[in-house]
Amino acid sequence: MTTGVPLAPRLAPRQVFLSRVARSALLASVMLVTTLAAGTLGYHAIESFDWLDAFHQSAMLLAGMGPVKNPESATGKLFDSFYALFCAVVLLGASGILFTPLIHRLLHRFHLEDAKPDK
Repeated sequence: MTTGVPLAPRLAPRQVFLSRVARSALLASVMLVTTLAAGTLGYHAIESFDWLDAFHQSAMLLAGMGPVKNPESATGKLFDSFYALFCAVVLLGASGILFTPLIHRLLHRFHLEDAKPDK
């Protein structure tokens, strides 16, 4: 049975917030590791880079630093181009996912005063 008086809004408990942060960090990490692995395999298979060079090339593109070695084949150049574009999208997406719980909590904190019921 309710009394008709709205409850004052509250922030989610710290444990719930930390759980959301951990879940977001895990998802962002999985996205980045999967993209890095795909790039490493692609450079190794298409351009015959050794594993370390393929990993280095993939990591530099994923981090936004740019390519280290220039691909020789047309297929390698196409892969390099599309992988670089894909890395940009993944990096933006992973950043958004990672910071979403923090921004969400911050916005809720700012709006607690606005949402308090009038007496």
